[in-house]
Amino acid sequence: MNQTRVFLFFAWLIVATLLWMEWGKFNAPKDAAAPVTPAVNPVAPPPPTAGATDSVAVPQVAVPVSRPAAALPSAAATPALATNVVTVSTDVLRVVLDGATVLQADLLKYPQSKTAGSPPVRLFASDAEHYYVAQSGWMNAAGNAPTHLGGFVPEQAGAIELQDANEIVVPFVWNGKGGVSIRRTYTFKRGQYAISVRDEVINNGGTPWQGQIYRWLLRKPPVVKTGMTNPESFSFRGAAWYSPDTGYERRKFDKYLEDGKVDQSMQQSWIAMLQHHFFSAWIPQADDKVTVSLDAPNGGAQALVRELGPAVEVAPGQKAASEARLWVGPKLVEQMQAQNVPGLQRAVDYSQFKIFAVIAEGLFWVLSKLHGLFGNWGWAIIGLVVLLKLALFKLSAAQYKSAAKMRKFAPRLQQLKERYGDDRAKYQQAMMELYKKEQINPMAGCLPVIPQIVIFMALYWMLAESVELRQAPWTLWIQDLTARDPYFVLPVLNMAIMWFTQRLTPMTGMDPMQQKMMQFMPLAFGVVLAFLPAGLVLYQVANGGLGLLQQWYMLRKYGEAKPATAAAK
Repeated sequence: MNQTRVFLFFAWLIVATLLWMEWGKFNAPKDAAAPVTPAVNPVAPPPPTAGATDSVAVPQVAVPVSRPAAALPSAAATPALATNVVTVSTDVLRVVLDGATVLQADLLKYPQSKTAGSPPVRLFASDAEHYYVAQSGWMNAAGNAPTHLGGFVPEQAGAIELQDANEIVVPFVWNGKGGVSIRRTYTFKRGQYAISVRDEVINNGGTPWQGQIYRWLLRKPPVVKTGMTNPESFSFRGAAWYSPDTGYERRKFDKYLEDGKVDQSMQQSWIAMLQHHFFSAWIPQADDKVTVSLDAPNGGAQALVRELGPAVEVAPGQKAASEARLWVGPKLVEQMQAQNVPGLQRAVDYSQFKIFAVIAEGLFWVLSKLHGLFGNWGWAIIGLVVLLKLALFKLSAAQYKSAAKMRKFAPRLQQLKERYGDDRAKYQQAMMELYKKEQINPMAGCLPVIPQIVIFMALYWMLAESVELRQAPWTLWIQDLTARDPYFVLPVLNMAIMWFTQRLTPMTGMDPMQQKMMQFMPLAFGVVLAFLPAGLVLYQVANGGLGLLQQWYMLRKYGEAKPATAAAK
Protein backbone atom coordinates (compact mmCIF):
# COMPACT_ATOMS: atom_id res chain seq x y z
CA MET A 1 0.00 0.00 0.00
CA ASN A 2 1.40 3.39 -0.97
CA GLN A 3 2.13 5.52 2.10
CA THR A 4 0.34 8.47 0.53
CA ARG A 5 -2.81 6.42 0.08
CA VAL A 6 -2.65 5.44 3.74
CA PHE A 7 -2.48 9.08 4.71
CA LEU A 8 -5.32 9.91 2.33
CA PHE A 9 -7.46 7.17 3.83
CA PHE A 10 -6.74 8.45 7.33
CA ALA A 11 -7.67 12.00 6.39
CA TRP A 12 -10.80 10.94 4.53
CA LEU A 13 -11.98 8.78 7.42
CA ILE A 14 -11.74 11.62 9.95
CA VAL A 15 -13.42 14.14 7.67
CA ALA A 16 -16.17 11.68 6.78
CA THR A 17 -16.78 10.85 10.44
CA LEU A 18 -17.04 14.49 11.46
CA LEU A 19 -19.32 15.31 8.53
CA TRP A 20 -21.52 12.33 9.39
CA MET A 21 -21.79 13.53 12.98
CA GLU A 22 -22.70 17.01 11.76
CA TRP A 23 -25.31 15.68 9.33
CA GLY A 24 -26.88 13.67 12.12
CA LYS A 25 -27.16 16.75 14.32
CA PHE A 26 -28.79 18.85 11.62
CA ASN A 27 -31.32 16.13 10.85
CA ALA A 28 -32.10 15.21 14.46
CA PRO A 29 -35.52 16.15 15.87
CA LYS A 30 -35.37 19.42 17.75
CA ASP A 31 -35.96 19.47 21.49
CA ALA A 32 -38.18 21.91 23.28
CA ALA A 33 -36.47 24.33 25.69
CA ALA A 34 -33.41 26.49 26.22
CA PRO A 35 -30.37 25.12 28.07
CA VAL A 36 -29.83 27.92 30.57
CA THR A 37 -32.28 30.09 32.41
CA PRO A 38 -32.37 33.65 33.65
CA ALA A 39 -32.69 34.42 37.32
CA VAL A 40 -36.23 34.06 38.65
CA ASN A 41 -37.82 34.31 42.05
CA PRO A 42 -38.00 30.94 43.82
CA VAL A 43 -41.48 29.54 43.57
CA ALA A 44 -43.22 26.40 44.67
CA PRO A 45 -44.25 23.92 41.97
CA PRO A 46 -47.72 24.77 40.64
CA PRO A 47 -50.48 22.18 40.79
CA PRO A 48 -50.40 19.32 38.29
CA THR A 49 -52.20 19.65 35.01
CA ALA A 50 -54.88 17.21 34.10
CA GLY A 51 -53.87 14.10 32.26
CA ALA A 52 -50.34 13.77 33.68
CA THR A 53 -49.87 10.05 34.12
CA ASP A 54 -47.06 7.75 35.20
CA SER A 55 -46.38 4.13 34.40
CA VAL A 56 -45.73 3.29 38.07
CA ALA A 57 -48.33 3.91 40.77
CA VAL A 58 -46.88 7.09 42.23
CA PRO A 59 -48.45 10.53 42.59
CA GLN A 60 -48.82 12.54 39.42
CA VAL A 61 -46.05 14.78 38.15
CA ALA A 62 -46.45 18.45 38.99
CA VAL A 63 -46.20 20.54 35.85
CA PRO A 64 -46.02 24.32 35.93
CA VAL A 65 -48.81 26.10 34.11
CA SER A 66 -47.62 28.06 31.10
CA ARG A 67 -48.36 31.65 32.05
CA PRO A 68 -46.57 35.02 32.23
CA ALA A 69 -43.69 35.19 34.71
CA ALA A 70 -45.38 38.11 36.50
CA ALA A 71 -48.33 35.90 37.38
CA LEU A 72 -46.16 33.28 39.05
CA PRO A 73 -46.27 33.36 42.85
CA SER A 74 -43.10 34.65 44.48
CA ALA A 75 -41.67 34.72 47.97
CA ALA A 76 -42.49 38.43 48.34
CA ALA A 77 -46.05 38.12 47.04
CA THR A 78 -46.94 35.00 49.03
CA PRO A 79 -45.70 35.23 52.64
CA ALA A 80 -47.28 31.90 53.54
CA LEU A 81 -45.30 30.20 50.80
CA ALA A 82 -42.05 31.85 51.87
CA THR A 83 -42.14 30.03 55.20
CA ASN A 84 -41.79 26.70 53.36
CA VAL A 85 -38.90 27.71 51.08
CA VAL A 86 -35.24 27.64 52.09
CA THR A 87 -32.34 29.11 50.12
CA VAL A 88 -29.03 27.43 50.91
CA SER A 89 -25.73 28.95 49.78
CA THR A 90 -22.38 27.18 49.96
CA ASP A 91 -19.11 28.06 48.29
CA VAL A 92 -20.14 26.15 45.14
CA LEU A 93 -23.96 25.96 45.18
CA ARG A 94 -26.98 28.15 45.70
CA VAL A 95 -30.05 25.94 46.08
CA VAL A 96 -33.72 26.76 46.64
CA LEU A 97 -35.84 23.94 48.05
CA ASP A 98 -39.12 23.36 49.85
CA GLY A 99 -38.38 19.95 51.35
CA ALA A 100 -39.92 17.83 48.59
CA THR A 101 -38.55 19.66 45.53
CA VAL A 102 -35.23 21.24 44.67
CA LEU A 103 -36.65 24.21 42.81
CA GLN A 104 -33.48 25.94 41.70
CA ALA A 105 -29.75 25.25 41.70
CA ASP A 106 -27.03 27.67 40.60
CA LEU A 107 -23.45 26.50 40.11
CA LEU A 108 -21.51 29.42 41.55
CA LYS A 109 -18.11 28.39 40.18
CA TYR A 110 -19.33 28.10 36.59
CA PRO A 111 -20.41 31.30 34.80
CA GLN A 112 -22.52 30.90 31.70
CA SER A 113 -19.89 32.73 29.63
CA LYS A 114 -16.53 34.39 30.04
CA THR A 115 -18.13 37.82 29.88
CA ALA A 116 -17.54 39.86 33.03
CA GLY A 117 -20.51 39.64 35.37
CA SER A 118 -21.98 36.60 33.65
CA PRO A 119 -24.51 34.80 35.92
CA PRO A 120 -23.75 31.27 37.03
CA VAL A 121 -25.05 28.23 35.20
CA ARG A 122 -28.50 27.31 36.47
CA LEU A 123 -29.03 23.56 36.48
CA PHE A 124 -32.43 23.30 38.20
CA ALA A 125 -35.17 25.82 37.45
CA SER A 126 -38.87 25.94 38.35
CA ASP A 127 -40.20 28.30 35.68
CA ALA A 128 -42.39 26.76 33.00
CA GLU A 129 -40.05 27.39 30.08
CA HIS A 130 -36.96 25.74 31.58
CA TYR A 131 -38.57 23.37 34.07
CA TYR A 132 -35.99 21.01 35.61
CA VAL A 133 -36.32 19.76 39.18
CA ALA A 134 -35.36 16.95 41.54
CA GLN A 135 -38.25 15.65 43.63
CA SER A 136 -38.84 13.02 46.28
CA GLY A 137 -41.87 11.83 48.20
CA TRP A 138 -43.50 8.86 49.89
CA MET A 139 -46.31 6.52 48.87
CA ASN A 140 -48.82 5.16 51.36
CA ALA A 141 -51.99 3.19 50.63
CA ALA A 142 -53.99 5.31 53.07
CA GLY A 143 -52.61 8.56 51.68
CA ASN A 144 -50.86 9.23 54.99
CA ALA A 145 -47.52 10.32 53.50
CA PRO A 146 -45.86 13.43 52.09
CA THR A 147 -45.61 13.52 48.30
CA HIS A 148 -43.49 15.65 46.03
CA LEU A 149 -46.35 18.15 45.94
CA GLY A 150 -45.61 19.25 49.50
CA GLY A 151 -46.13 18.48 53.15
CA PHE A 152 -42.68 19.13 54.53
CA VAL A 153 -42.17 22.18 56.71
CA PRO A 154 -38.68 23.62 57.32
CA GLU A 155 -37.47 24.07 60.86
CA GLN A 156 -35.76 27.26 59.69
CA ALA A 157 -37.06 29.10 56.64
CA GLY A 158 -35.37 31.85 54.65
CA ALA A 159 -31.71 32.01 53.65
CA ILE A 160 -28.92 29.91 55.13
CA GLU A 161 -25.27 30.45 54.21
CA LEU A 162 -22.19 28.35 54.74
CA GLN A 163 -19.76 30.50 56.69
CA ASP A 164 -17.09 29.12 59.01
CA ALA A 165 -18.54 25.61 59.25
CA ASN A 166 -17.76 22.83 56.77
CA GLU A 167 -21.38 21.78 56.35
CA ILE A 168 -24.97 22.98 56.55
CA VAL A 169 -27.78 20.77 57.85
CA VAL A 170 -31.26 21.80 56.68
CA PRO A 171 -34.09 19.83 58.36
CA PHE A 172 -37.73 19.56 57.24
CA VAL A 173 -40.56 17.78 59.08
CA TRP A 174 -43.84 16.25 57.96
CA ASN A 175 -46.43 15.36 60.60
CA GLY A 176 -49.06 12.88 59.48
CA LYS A 177 -52.04 11.17 61.00
CA GLY A 178 -51.86 8.66 63.83
CA GLY A 179 -48.61 9.93 65.31
CA VAL A 180 -46.48 9.28 62.21
CA SER A 181 -43.88 11.86 61.19
CA ILE A 182 -40.98 12.02 58.75
CA ARG A 183 -37.91 14.15 59.31
CA ARG A 184 -36.04 14.93 56.09
CA THR A 185 -32.53 16.35 56.40
CA TYR A 186 -30.47 17.89 53.61
CA THR A 187 -26.74 18.12 54.30
CA PHE A 188 -24.55 20.41 52.19
CA LYS A 189 -20.75 20.24 52.50
CA ARG A 190 -18.10 22.77 51.58
CA GLY A 191 -16.80 22.32 48.06
CA GLN A 192 -19.16 19.40 47.36
CA TYR A 193 -21.84 18.94 44.72
CA ALA A 194 -23.27 15.81 46.34
CA ILE A 195 -26.12 16.65 48.75
CA SER A 196 -27.01 14.08 51.39
CA VAL A 197 -30.77 13.53 51.78
CA ARG A 198 -31.90 11.46 54.78
CA ASP A 199 -35.50 10.55 55.60
CA GLU A 200 -36.26 9.25 59.10
CA VAL A 201 -39.74 7.79 59.66
CA ILE A 202 -40.92 7.97 63.29
CA ASN A 203 -44.04 6.06 64.33
CA ASN A 204 -45.38 7.30 67.65
CA GLY A 205 -48.83 5.87 66.93
CA GLY A 206 -50.48 2.62 67.86
CA THR A 207 -50.57 0.90 64.45
CA PRO A 208 -47.85 -0.06 61.96
CA TRP A 209 -47.13 2.34 59.10
CA GLN A 210 -46.10 1.19 55.63
CA GLY A 211 -44.67 3.36 52.94
CA GLN A 212 -42.38 3.48 49.91
CA ILE A 213 -40.06 6.31 48.93
CA TYR A 214 -39.64 7.52 45.36
CA ARG A 215 -37.16 9.92 43.84
CA TRP A 216 -37.08 11.34 40.34
CA LEU A 217 -35.59 13.89 38.01
CA LEU A 218 -37.99 15.74 35.75
CA ARG A 219 -37.24 18.27 33.06
CA LYS A 220 -38.47 19.84 29.89
CA PRO A 221 -35.89 18.77 27.27
CA PRO A 222 -33.65 21.67 26.26
CA VAL A 223 -33.17 23.05 22.79
CA VAL A 224 -29.51 23.18 21.83
CA LYS A 225 -28.23 24.98 18.75
CA THR A 226 -26.71 22.45 16.38
CA GLY A 227 -23.57 23.00 14.40
CA MET A 228 -19.86 22.29 14.40
CA THR A 229 -19.24 25.64 16.11
CA ASN A 230 -21.19 24.43 19.15
CA PRO A 231 -19.53 21.44 20.88
CA GLU A 232 -22.60 21.16 23.12
CA SER A 233 -24.60 19.88 20.16
CA PHE A 234 -22.39 16.76 20.03
CA SER A 235 -22.78 15.97 23.73
CA PHE A 236 -25.32 13.43 24.95
CA ARG A 237 -28.50 14.88 26.43
CA GLY A 238 -30.95 12.59 28.14
CA ALA A 239 -31.47 10.15 30.99
CA ALA A 240 -28.96 7.56 32.15
CA TRP A 241 -28.99 4.82 34.75
CA TYR A 242 -26.53 2.23 35.99
CA SER A 243 -26.15 -0.89 38.06
CA PRO A 244 -23.31 -3.45 38.08
CA ASP A 245 -25.70 -6.09 36.73
CA THR A 246 -27.18 -4.16 33.81
CA GLY A 247 -24.28 -1.79 33.17
CA TYR A 248 -24.53 1.75 31.86
CA GLU A 249 -27.67 2.57 29.89
CA ARG A 250 -29.00 5.80 28.49
CA ARG A 251 -31.87 7.30 26.51
CA LYS A 252 -31.79 10.50 24.45
CA PHE A 253 -34.50 13.08 24.98
CA ASP A 254 -35.57 13.02 21.33
CA LYS A 255 -35.97 9.23 21.44
CA TYR A 256 -37.13 8.94 25.01
CA LEU A 257 -39.78 6.23 24.71
CA GLU A 258 -39.14 4.96 21.19
CA ASP A 259 -37.62 1.76 22.57
CA GLY A 260 -40.40 1.32 25.13
CA LYS A 261 -40.69 2.22 28.77
CA VAL A 262 -38.06 1.05 31.22
CA ASP A 263 -38.91 -0.98 34.32
CA GLN A 264 -35.78 -2.51 35.86
CA SER A 265 -35.04 -3.78 39.36
CA MET A 266 -31.46 -3.12 40.48
CA GLN A 267 -29.06 -2.47 43.36
CA GLN A 268 -25.96 -0.30 43.74
CA SER A 269 -27.60 1.90 41.15
CA TRP A 270 -28.05 5.53 40.23
CA ILE A 271 -30.25 7.54 37.88
CA ALA A 272 -29.26 10.77 36.16
CA MET A 273 -30.09 13.49 33.68
CA LEU A 274 -27.04 14.27 31.55
CA GLN A 275 -26.12 17.27 29.44
CA HIS A 276 -22.95 18.95 28.22
CA HIS A 277 -20.51 19.36 31.16
CA PHE A 278 -23.20 19.10 33.89
CA PHE A 279 -25.62 16.56 35.32
CA SER A 280 -27.92 15.70 38.18
CA ALA A 281 -28.28 12.27 39.76
CA TRP A 282 -30.10 10.45 42.53
CA ILE A 283 -27.87 7.89 44.24
CA PRO A 284 -29.79 5.65 46.68
CA GLN A 285 -28.22 3.47 49.36
CA ALA A 286 -26.08 0.73 47.87
CA ASP A 287 -28.10 -2.04 49.54
CA ASP A 288 -31.49 -0.65 48.48
CA LYS A 289 -33.21 -2.68 45.79
CA VAL A 290 -34.96 -0.07 43.65
CA THR A 291 -37.05 -0.07 40.51
CA VAL A 292 -35.88 2.29 37.78
CA SER A 293 -38.34 3.55 35.18
CA LEU A 294 -38.74 6.22 32.53
CA ASP A 295 -41.77 8.22 31.52
CA ALA A 296 -42.69 11.16 29.29
CA PRO A 297 -45.57 12.88 31.14
CA ASN A 298 -47.80 15.63 29.84
CA GLY A 299 -48.07 14.30 26.34
CA GLY A 300 -44.32 13.75 26.00
CA ALA A 301 -43.49 17.38 26.71
CA GLN A 302 -41.30 16.35 29.64
CA ALA A 303 -38.84 13.59 30.42
CA LEU A 304 -38.73 11.74 33.74
CA VAL A 305 -36.35 9.17 35.18
CA ARG A 306 -37.38 7.67 38.50
CA GLU A 307 -36.26 5.21 41.14
CA LEU A 308 -38.80 3.61 43.46
CA GLY A 309 -37.32 2.41 46.74
CA PRO A 310 -38.15 -0.71 48.75
CA ALA A 311 -41.23 -0.85 50.97
CA VAL A 312 -40.71 0.22 54.58
CA GLU A 313 -42.79 -0.96 57.55
CA VAL A 314 -42.41 0.86 60.85
CA ALA A 315 -43.91 -0.73 63.93
CA PRO A 316 -45.42 1.44 66.71
CA GLY A 317 -42.69 3.12 68.74
CA GLN A 318 -40.04 2.34 66.09
CA LYS A 319 -38.03 4.29 63.52
CA ALA A 320 -36.75 3.60 60.01
CA ALA A 321 -34.47 5.60 57.73
CA SER A 322 -33.76 5.91 54.02
CA GLU A 323 -30.76 7.79 52.66
CA ALA A 324 -29.67 8.99 49.25
CA ARG A 325 -27.36 11.50 47.64
CA LEU A 326 -28.40 14.10 45.11
CA TRP A 327 -25.63 15.20 42.76
CA VAL A 328 -26.15 18.69 41.38
CA GLY A 329 -23.20 20.01 39.46
CA PRO A 330 -20.42 19.57 36.92
CA LYS A 331 -18.93 16.32 35.68
CA LEU A 332 -15.83 16.54 37.87
CA VAL A 333 -14.16 13.16 37.61
CA GLU A 334 -12.23 13.28 40.90
CA GLN A 335 -15.27 14.28 42.96
CA MET A 336 -17.40 11.67 41.21
CA GLN A 337 -14.85 8.95 41.96
CA ALA A 338 -14.73 10.10 45.60
CA GLN A 339 -18.40 9.14 45.95
CA ASN A 340 -17.38 5.44 45.70
CA VAL A 341 -20.44 4.74 43.56
CA PRO A 342 -20.02 2.01 40.93
CA GLY A 343 -20.03 3.40 37.41
CA LEU A 344 -20.77 7.01 38.35
CA GLN A 345 -17.83 8.20 36.24
CA ARG A 346 -19.73 6.95 33.18
CA ALA A 347 -21.88 10.07 33.57
CA VAL A 348 -18.95 11.74 31.85
CA ASP A 349 -20.33 10.38 28.60
CA TYR A 350 -17.31 10.48 26.31
CA SER A 351 -18.92 8.21 23.73
CA GLN A 352 -21.59 5.58 23.26
CA PHE A 353 -18.83 3.37 21.82
CA LYS A 354 -17.10 1.66 24.73
CA ILE A 355 -13.66 1.52 23.10
CA PHE A 356 -13.62 5.31 22.66
CA ALA A 357 -15.01 5.86 26.17
CA VAL A 358 -12.31 3.68 27.78
CA ILE A 359 -9.50 5.31 25.79
CA ALA A 360 -10.89 8.78 26.51
CA GLU A 361 -10.93 8.03 30.25
CA GLY A 362 -7.30 6.95 30.06
CA LEU A 363 -6.32 10.02 28.05
CA PHE A 364 -8.02 12.30 30.54
CA TRP A 365 -6.24 10.59 33.45
CA VAL A 366 -2.88 11.30 31.81
CA LEU A 367 -3.97 14.81 30.85
CA SER A 368 -5.04 15.61 34.41
CA LYS A 369 -1.67 14.47 35.75
CA LEU A 370 0.09 16.68 33.22
CA HIS A 371 -2.17 19.57 34.23
CA GLY A 372 -1.06 19.08 37.80
CA LEU A 373 2.52 19.38 36.57
CA PHE A 374 2.13 22.37 34.20
CA GLY A 375 -0.86 24.13 35.75
CA ASN A 376 -2.25 24.82 32.27
CA TRP A 377 -4.51 22.59 30.15
CA GLY A 378 -3.02 23.81 26.87
CA TRP A 379 0.52 22.85 27.83
CA ALA A 380 -0.89 19.62 29.24
CA ILE A 381 -2.29 18.80 25.78
CA ILE A 382 1.12 19.42 24.22
CA GLY A 383 2.68 17.22 26.91
CA LEU A 384 0.14 14.52 26.06
CA VAL A 385 1.21 14.69 22.42
CA VAL A 386 4.84 14.19 23.41
CA LEU A 387 3.98 11.16 25.55
CA LEU A 388 1.85 9.64 22.80
CA LYS A 389 4.65 10.21 20.29
CA LEU A 390 7.06 8.42 22.60
CA ALA A 391 4.61 5.55 23.11
CA LEU A 392 4.10 5.18 19.35
CA PHE A 393 7.70 5.95 18.44
CA LYS A 394 8.56 2.52 17.06
CA LEU A 395 5.41 2.34 14.97
CA SER A 396 5.97 5.87 13.67
CA ALA A 397 9.61 5.12 12.95
CA ALA A 398 8.57 2.13 10.86
CA GLN A 399 6.05 4.31 9.03
CA TYR A 400 8.52 7.09 8.25
CA LYS A 401 11.31 4.65 7.41
CA SER A 402 9.01 2.98 4.89
CA ALA A 403 8.09 6.39 3.44
CA ALA A 404 11.78 7.35 3.26
CA LYS A 405 12.72 4.18 1.39
CA MET A 406 9.84 4.65 -1.03
CA ARG A 407 10.99 8.23 -1.64
CA LYS A 408 14.51 6.95 -2.21
CA PHE A 409 13.33 4.55 -4.90
CA ALA A 410 10.75 6.93 -6.35
CA PRO A 411 12.81 7.49 -9.56
CA ARG A 412 12.94 3.75 -10.21
CA LEU A 413 9.20 3.44 -9.61
CA GLN A 414 8.63 6.29 -12.07
CA GLN A 415 10.74 4.47 -14.65
CA LEU A 416 8.70 1.30 -14.15
CA LYS A 417 5.51 3.28 -14.63
CA GLU A 418 6.85 4.79 -17.88
CA ARG A 419 8.04 1.40 -19.09
CA TYR A 420 4.74 -0.45 -18.62
CA GLY A 421 2.46 2.47 -19.47
CA ASP A 422 -1.18 1.53 -18.98
CA ASP A 423 -0.50 -2.12 -18.17
CA ARG A 424 -1.21 -1.79 -14.46
CA ALA A 425 -0.95 -5.53 -13.78
CA LYS A 426 2.65 -5.71 -14.99
CA TYR A 427 3.45 -2.44 -13.26
CA GLN A 428 2.13 -3.74 -9.94
CA GLN A 429 4.07 -7.00 -10.36
CA ALA A 430 7.31 -5.14 -11.14
CA MET A 431 6.75 -2.79 -8.22
CA MET A 432 6.24 -5.69 -5.78
CA GLU A 433 9.40 -7.36 -7.06
CA LEU A 434 11.30 -4.12 -6.41
CA TYR A 435 9.83 -3.91 -2.89
CA LYS A 436 10.89 -7.50 -2.22
CA LYS A 437 14.40 -7.01 -3.58
CA GLU A 438 15.03 -3.79 -1.64
CA GLN A 439 13.24 -5.07 1.52
CA ILE A 440 10.61 -2.33 1.47
CA ASN A 441 7.48 -3.09 3.44
CA PRO A 442 4.68 -0.77 2.23
CA MET A 443 2.36 -2.14 4.89
CA ALA A 444 4.61 -0.67 7.59
CA GLY A 445 2.88 2.64 6.98
CA CYS A 446 -0.54 1.21 7.86
CA LEU A 447 0.06 0.21 11.48
CA PRO A 448 0.51 3.70 13.00
CA VAL A 449 -2.63 4.95 11.24
CA ILE A 450 -5.02 2.78 13.25
CA PRO A 451 -4.05 4.02 16.75
CA GLN A 452 -3.91 7.59 15.42
CA ILE A 453 -7.51 7.36 14.22
CA VAL A 454 -8.71 5.85 17.51
CA ILE A 455 -6.78 8.35 19.64
CA PHE A 456 -7.94 11.32 17.57
CA MET A 457 -11.62 10.39 17.88
CA ALA A 458 -11.35 9.54 21.59
CA LEU A 459 -9.53 12.81 22.21
CA TYR A 460 -12.24 14.72 20.35
CA TRP A 461 -14.94 13.43 22.70
CA MET A 462 -12.73 13.83 25.75
CA LEU A 463 -11.90 17.47 25.05
CA ALA A 464 -15.51 18.29 24.17
CA GLU A 465 -16.96 16.60 27.28
CA SER A 466 -14.44 17.41 30.03
CA VAL A 467 -15.80 20.24 32.18
CA GLU A 468 -12.32 20.73 33.63
CA LEU A 469 -11.33 22.28 30.28
CA ARG A 470 -14.48 24.41 30.01
CA GLN A 471 -13.44 28.03 29.39
CA ALA A 472 -9.85 27.07 30.28
CA PRO A 473 -7.22 29.33 28.68
CA TRP A 474 -3.97 28.28 27.02
CA THR A 475 -2.01 31.40 26.07
CA LEU A 476 -2.31 34.66 24.15
CA TRP A 477 -5.42 34.54 21.92
CA ILE A 478 -6.62 31.07 23.02
CA GLN A 479 -8.68 31.79 26.12
CA ASP A 480 -11.10 28.85 25.84
CA LEU A 481 -9.79 25.46 24.77
CA THR A 482 -13.31 24.06 24.34
CA ALA A 483 -14.29 26.81 21.85
CA ARG A 484 -12.95 27.32 18.34
CA ASP A 485 -9.85 29.38 17.66
CA PRO A 486 -11.29 32.92 17.31
CA TYR A 487 -8.66 33.98 14.76
CA PHE A 488 -8.16 30.58 13.03
CA VAL A 489 -4.42 30.69 13.69
CA LEU A 490 -4.16 27.04 14.73
CA PRO A 491 -6.18 25.70 11.76
CA VAL A 492 -4.01 27.69 9.33
CA LEU A 493 -0.87 26.44 11.06
CA ASN A 494 -2.19 22.88 10.77
CA MET A 495 -2.78 23.42 7.04
CA ALA A 496 0.83 24.53 6.62
CA ILE A 497 2.13 21.50 8.52
CA MET A 498 0.03 19.16 6.39
CA TRP A 499 1.27 20.84 3.20
CA PHE A 500 4.92 20.45 4.19
CA THR A 501 4.24 16.86 5.21
CA GLN A 502 2.83 16.20 1.75
CA ARG A 503 5.95 17.64 0.17
CA LEU A 504 7.96 14.99 2.01
CA THR A 505 5.55 12.21 1.10
CA PRO A 506 6.18 10.28 -2.14
CA MET A 507 3.28 10.33 -4.63
CA THR A 508 4.78 7.85 -7.04
CA GLY A 509 2.22 5.44 -8.39
CA MET A 510 -0.73 7.73 -7.76
CA ASP A 511 -2.92 8.80 -10.64
CA PRO A 512 -3.46 12.54 -11.25
CA MET A 513 -6.90 12.50 -9.61
CA GLN A 514 -5.48 11.05 -6.38
CA GLN A 515 -2.69 13.61 -6.41
CA LYS A 516 -5.23 16.44 -6.74
CA MET A 517 -7.20 15.01 -3.83
CA MET A 518 -4.03 14.90 -1.76
CA GLN A 519 -3.30 18.53 -2.58
CA PHE A 520 -6.83 19.44 -1.52
CA MET A 521 -6.66 17.62 1.86
CA PRO A 522 -4.81 20.38 3.83
CA LEU A 523 -7.49 22.87 2.83
CA ALA A 524 -10.31 20.42 3.65
CA PHE A 525 -8.80 19.67 7.04
CA GLY A 526 -8.26 23.36 7.70
CA VAL A 527 -11.94 24.08 7.10
CA VAL A 528 -13.09 21.22 9.35
CA LEU A 529 -10.67 22.02 12.17
CA ALA A 530 -11.57 25.71 12.03
CA PHE A 531 -14.86 24.89 13.76
CA LEU A 532 -13.62 22.32 16.25
CA PRO A 533 -12.47 23.04 19.85
CA ALA A 534 -9.14 24.85 19.97
CA GLY A 535 -7.79 22.19 22.31
CA LEU A 536 -8.30 19.51 19.66
CA VAL A 537 -6.68 21.65 16.97
CA LEU A 538 -3.78 22.34 19.32
CA TYR A 539 -3.32 18.60 19.71
CA GLN A 540 -3.39 18.15 15.94
CA VAL A 541 -0.87 20.94 15.36
CA ALA A 542 1.53 19.59 17.99
CA ASN A 543 1.11 16.03 16.74
CA GLY A 544 1.58 17.06 13.10
CA GLY A 545 4.54 19.29 13.91
CA LEU A 546 6.41 16.57 15.78
CA GLY A 547 5.50 14.09 13.06
CA LEU A 548 6.90 16.44 10.42
CA LEU A 549 10.20 16.72 12.30
CA GLN A 550 10.40 12.96 12.73
CA GLN A 551 9.65 12.35 9.05
CA TRP A 552 12.25 14.93 7.98
CA TYR A 553 14.87 13.22 10.11
CA MET A 554 14.01 9.76 8.77
CA LEU A 555 14.19 11.04 5.20
CA ARG A 556 17.66 12.42 5.80
CA LYS A 557 18.70 9.11 7.31
CA TYR A 558 17.13 6.64 4.88
CA GLY A 559 15.81 8.57 1.92
CA GLU A 560 18.72 10.01 -0.07
CA ALA A 561 17.33 9.82 -3.57
CA LYS A 562 19.57 8.34 -6.26
CA PRO A 563 19.86 10.02 -9.66
CA ALA A 564 17.51 8.47 -12.19
CA THR A 565 20.36 7.51 -14.56
CA ALA A 566 22.17 5.70 -11.78
CA ALA A 567 19.02 4.04 -10.62
CA ALA A 568 18.38 2.66 -14.10
CA LYS A 569 21.68 0.79 -14.20
